[in-house]
Amino acid sequence: MLVRELMATDVVTVDRDAALDAAVERMLAEDVGSVVVLADGTPAGIVTESDALRAALETGRPLAEIAVADLCHGAVVTTAPDSTVQRVARRMADRNVKKVPVIDGIDLVGIVTLTDVVHHLSDIRREASAVEAARDRWESDDA
Repeated sequence: MLVRELMATDVVTVDRDAALDAAVERMLAEDVGSVVVLADGTPAGIVTESDALRAALETGRPLAEIAVADLCHGAVVTTAPDSTVQRVARRMADRNVKKVPVIDGIDLVGIVTLTDVVHHLSDIRREASAVEAARDRWESDDA
Protein backbone atom coordinates (compact mmCIF):
# COMPACT_ATOMS: atom_id res chain seq x y z
CA MET A 1 0.00 0.00 0.00
CA LEU A 2 1.28 3.44 -0.89
CA VAL A 3 1.15 6.55 1.27
CA ARG A 4 -1.04 8.30 -1.31
CA GLU A 5 -3.74 5.69 -0.69
CA LEU A 6 -4.26 6.64 2.95
CA MET A 7 -2.89 10.15 3.46
CA ALA A 8 -5.17 13.06 4.25
CA THR A 9 -4.92 15.78 1.63
CA ASP A 10 -6.48 18.58 3.67
CA VAL A 11 -3.40 19.53 5.65
CA VAL A 12 -3.97 22.10 8.37
CA THR A 13 -1.09 24.56 8.40
CA VAL A 14 0.06 27.68 10.17
CA ASP A 15 2.86 30.06 9.31
CA ARG A 16 6.08 29.85 11.31
CA ASP A 17 5.62 33.51 12.35
CA ALA A 18 2.21 32.83 13.93
CA ALA A 19 1.46 32.84 17.63
CA LEU A 20 0.35 29.67 19.37
CA ASP A 21 -3.22 30.90 19.76
CA ALA A 22 -3.57 30.89 15.94
CA ALA A 23 -2.30 27.31 15.79
CA VAL A 24 -4.70 26.18 18.53
CA GLU A 25 -7.56 28.01 16.85
CA ARG A 26 -6.83 26.15 13.58
CA MET A 27 -6.66 22.78 15.38
CA LEU A 28 -10.00 23.39 17.08
CA ALA A 29 -11.69 24.73 13.95
CA GLU A 30 -10.51 21.78 11.84
CA ASP A 31 -10.88 19.18 14.64
CA VAL A 32 -7.29 17.94 14.29
CA GLY A 33 -4.56 17.25 16.81
CA SER A 34 -1.75 19.09 15.08
CA VAL A 35 -0.79 21.72 12.53
CA VAL A 36 2.09 21.65 10.10
CA VAL A 37 4.23 24.75 10.52
CA LEU A 38 5.31 26.32 7.24
CA ALA A 39 8.29 28.54 6.50
CA ASP A 40 8.11 29.90 2.95
CA GLY A 41 5.62 27.17 2.06
CA THR A 42 7.88 24.35 3.25
CA PRO A 43 7.22 22.25 6.37
CA ALA A 44 9.41 23.56 9.17
CA GLY A 45 7.81 21.70 12.03
CA ILE A 46 4.68 20.32 13.58
CA VAL A 47 2.87 21.64 16.63
CA THR A 48 0.58 19.23 18.46
CA GLU A 49 -2.10 19.68 21.09
CA SER A 50 0.38 18.34 23.65
CA ASP A 51 2.96 20.91 22.59
CA ALA A 52 0.43 23.71 23.08
CA LEU A 53 -0.63 22.46 26.51
CA ARG A 54 2.97 21.98 27.62
CA ALA A 55 3.97 25.47 26.45
CA ALA A 56 1.02 27.07 28.23
CA LEU A 57 1.74 25.20 31.45
CA GLU A 58 5.50 25.71 31.43
CA THR A 59 5.49 29.39 30.48
CA GLY A 60 2.33 30.55 32.23
CA ARG A 61 1.93 33.03 29.40
CA PRO A 62 -1.14 33.56 27.18
CA LEU A 63 -1.02 31.55 23.96
CA ALA A 64 -0.95 34.80 21.97
CA GLU A 65 2.46 35.54 23.50
CA ILE A 66 4.04 32.19 22.59
CA ALA A 67 5.62 31.89 19.15
CA VAL A 68 4.89 28.78 17.10
CA ALA A 69 8.51 28.86 15.95
CA ASP A 70 9.61 28.23 19.54
CA LEU A 71 7.68 24.96 19.63
CA CYS A 72 8.74 23.46 16.32
CA HIS A 73 10.64 20.25 16.74
CA GLY A 74 13.92 19.63 14.89
CA ALA A 75 14.07 18.39 11.33
CA VAL A 76 10.66 17.36 10.05
CA VAL A 77 10.29 13.73 9.04
CA THR A 78 8.59 13.70 5.64
CA THR A 79 7.66 11.11 3.07
CA ALA A 80 6.67 10.95 -0.58
CA PRO A 81 3.23 9.91 -1.85
CA ASP A 82 4.75 6.88 -3.61
CA SER A 83 6.51 5.55 -0.51
CA THR A 84 5.09 2.40 0.97
CA VAL A 85 3.08 2.64 4.14
CA GLN A 86 5.34 -0.01 5.67
CA ARG A 87 8.36 2.18 5.04
CA VAL A 88 6.84 5.34 6.51
CA ALA A 89 5.49 3.37 9.50
CA ARG A 90 9.02 2.10 10.18
CA ARG A 91 10.38 5.67 9.98
CA MET A 92 7.66 6.87 12.33
CA ALA A 93 8.61 4.19 14.85
CA ASP A 94 12.35 4.79 14.44
CA ARG A 95 12.00 8.57 14.84
CA ASN A 96 9.20 8.39 17.45
CA VAL A 97 6.80 10.60 15.47
CA LYS A 98 3.08 10.19 14.93
CA LYS A 99 2.53 12.57 12.04
CA VAL A 100 4.47 12.82 8.77
CA PRO A 101 3.90 15.47 6.10
CA VAL A 102 3.77 14.12 2.54
CA ILE A 103 5.90 16.05 0.04
CA ASP A 104 5.71 15.69 -3.74
CA GLY A 105 8.73 17.50 -5.15
CA ILE A 106 8.56 20.73 -3.17
CA ASP A 107 4.79 20.71 -2.60
CA LEU A 108 3.06 19.72 0.62
CA VAL A 109 0.33 17.37 -0.65
CA GLY A 110 -0.82 15.53 2.44
CA ILE A 111 -0.15 14.14 5.86
CA VAL A 112 -0.07 10.58 7.16
CA THR A 113 -0.62 9.87 10.82
CA LEU A 114 -0.17 6.88 13.07
CA THR A 115 -3.96 6.76 13.28
CA ASP A 116 -4.16 6.43 9.47
CA VAL A 117 -1.74 3.50 9.59
CA VAL A 118 -3.68 1.79 12.39
CA HIS A 119 -7.01 2.25 10.57
CA HIS A 120 -5.55 0.54 7.49
CA LEU A 121 -3.62 -2.17 9.34
CA SER A 122 -5.83 -5.01 8.10
CA ASP A 123 -5.39 -3.83 4.49
CA ILE A 124 -1.62 -3.58 4.98
CA ARG A 125 -1.47 -7.08 6.46
CA ARG A 126 -3.62 -8.50 3.63
CA GLU A 127 -1.32 -6.88 1.06
CA ALA A 128 1.80 -8.19 2.80
CA SER A 129 0.34 -11.70 2.84
CA ALA A 130 -0.44 -11.49 -0.88
CA VAL A 131 3.11 -10.37 -1.62
CA GLU A 132 4.50 -13.20 0.50
CA ALA A 133 2.31 -15.75 -1.28
CA ALA A 134 3.39 -14.43 -4.68
CA ARG A 135 7.04 -14.63 -3.66
CA ASP A 136 6.55 -18.22 -2.50
CA ARG A 137 4.97 -19.08 -5.89
CA TRP A 138 7.83 -17.44 -7.78
CA GLU A 139 10.41 -19.30 -5.72
CA SER A 140 8.57 -22.59 -6.35
CA ASP A 141 8.51 -21.89 -10.09
CA ASP A 142 12.27 -21.30 -10.06
CA ALA A 143 13.01 -24.62 -8.34
